[in-house]
Amino acid sequence: MEPAGVTERLLNKTVLITGATGFIAKLLVEKILRLQPQVKRLYLLVRAGDQVSAQKRVESEIQQLQIFESFREKYQAHFSSWFWSKVYPVAGDVSVKTLGIGNAVLAEDMVKETNIVIHMAATLNFRERYDTALAINTMGVKHVMEFASRCAKLELVLLASTAIVNLGKGIMLEKPLHQYRSYDGLSDLDISEEMAFAEAKLKELVCSNASEDTIRRTMKKIGVQRARKFGWANAYAFTKAMGEMLAYEHRSRLPVVIIRPTATISTWKEPFPGWIEGVNTIDIWVTNYGKGLMKFLVGDITSAIDIVRVPADIVVNAMLCIVSCHPQGSSDMIYHIGSSTRNPFKIHELIHVMCRYFSEKPYTNGKGDVVMVKPPNVQAAMASFYELMDIHYKVPLQDMLLHGLSTAIDHNRYKQLKREYNLTVTVAETYWPMALFKGRFDDSNMQRLIMMMDEKDRELIPCDTKFINWEKYLMETHIPGVMEYESRAAARARL
Repeated sequence: MEPAGVTERLLNKTVLITGATGFIAKLLVEKILRLQPQVKRLYLLVRAGDQVSAQKRVESEIQQLQIFESFREKYQAHFSSWFWSKVYPVAGDVSVKTLGIGNAVLAEDMVKETNIVIHMAATLNFRERYDTALAINTMGVKHVMEFASRCAKLELVLLASTAIVNLGKGIMLEKPLHQYRSYDGLSDLDISEEMAFAEAKLKELVCSNASEDTIRRTMKKIGVQRARKFGWANAYAFTKAMGEMLAYEHRSRLPVVIIRPTATISTWKEPFPGWIEGVNTIDIWVTNYGKGLMKFLVGDITSAIDIVRVPADIVVNAMLCIVSCHPQGSSDMIYHIGSSTRNPFKIHELIHVMCRYFSEKPYTNGKGDVVMVKPPNVQAAMASFYELMDIHYKVPLQDMLLHGLSTAIDHNRYKQLKREYNLTVTVAETYWPMALFKGRFDDSNMQRLIMMMDEKDRELIPCDTKFINWEKYLMETHIPGVMEYESRAAARARL
């Protein structure tokens, strides 16, 4: 049987979206409302103390955004009433059982009505506290699955994960992860034991009267240690992987599907080009290089390695493609969405684009100074990177302290050099697993779904990265959008 089109699939349906104030989730809400104004209801689960606070969050962080401008033009004075007739904020917390929904009547209504659950709530911090990352990224999945199992009209549970749960070598297949298996296969991984371990460490710190800062730093360090012990790059990837494992264990009882997007960047086309919230992954390279703060990078420019990333609207469209086309009863439950197989873009190409952009449009700092940049020094190994850090930063900083900082100019120079050093090292240590990644992400399952769509849906929800001209998109859309966002953030900071 041919799958229903995306608009028909969403007609009169009730959708629960967790993590609704996140970047991708906001775009998903906008796209659903634009594609199918007759969707019955969107329950948006947000972290808030009560329903009033939840509504205020949705109003300020979603409804008032620029991405909803077309709706304001369409509905004029009726926009607000129309919006709230479709969108229902829910105060909750995925790290708590029953999703932290305190209103029992509302929770029961959601259980009776919900057709589709899209779980997007997560902490995206690569260096998050281990206990926090476990509570949200791992146990959050468990609590969503428990809630979904009670939904009488449930048709699909879509879990938004990340491609970096699967950073090995060669071709990364769209295969599930299993509990009791570490990524490197060298040890057993028991999620309940990890929860107990984190709780015990936290209790130990509290009982020793450790300061909040000490607790925070220690739990972050433990997150890195536990991730590396079991073969993952960081606490984010590790706890997201464990969340996938818990979802997989529900596959026989629930219609569970997992999407693994690669690093997400600004919109390609919809609702307009270049919309972005926040700066991460390659954008940290772009912005700080353009500002003259990052002269050294870690990445292998000589091999056929992709900077894996995908525009945010492509991710949203892929999610809607899965919602509308995923075959019931299919054994496939993992979908990669990225560019490394269909339309690769190498690190050296990104460096070229960065240099070209900022030579043509140099950054002007808050003092009105135009910042001119040179091509960055890119190292293919952390060892050589640390050697350069010693030569260009640590030794000069030590010499400056040895000779004394006798003038304001000396003090400013020292602060600037130390700032550059700390930033460069932090970025390298955080992102080297991705920058030195030597694999590609297979997206065969995703391509099969795309082929199942009719021509109309391929136009409504385009999700094939093959058709993106990366240099044009980066030069004309993405980098300008990122730098505009940075300028707005800097202006707000000065207020």
